Amino acid sequence: MKKTFHLIATMMLLAAPLLAQSAGSNEGGRSWFSVAAVIGMAIASGLCALGQGRAISGSAEGMARNPAASAAIRFALILGLILIESLALYVFAIIVIFK
Repeated sequence: MKKTFHLIATMMLLAAPLLAQSAGSNEGGRSWFSVAAVIGMAIASGLCALGQGRAISGSAEGMARNPAASAAIRFALILGLILIESLALYVFAIIVIFK
């Protein structure tokens, strides 16, 4: 977990100077948006996939340990998957709105 945080923090710090520009220059500003949009969507989709995998793994383990609680675990799993998937949908909506 710590390695992932350090990797993401490093990528964000290295990407900041790429988007810097002077106030008078308007040339080429839109081309960086599409690059940032692709990177943002890739990160959001990747993190959603990791989160969904961990959620499904945990719920399968919980159902195996306590079959009587399967209904409650399934409800919590579906609610969690909906919230995880909404991250990718929000990123996609922001990209479509600002493009």
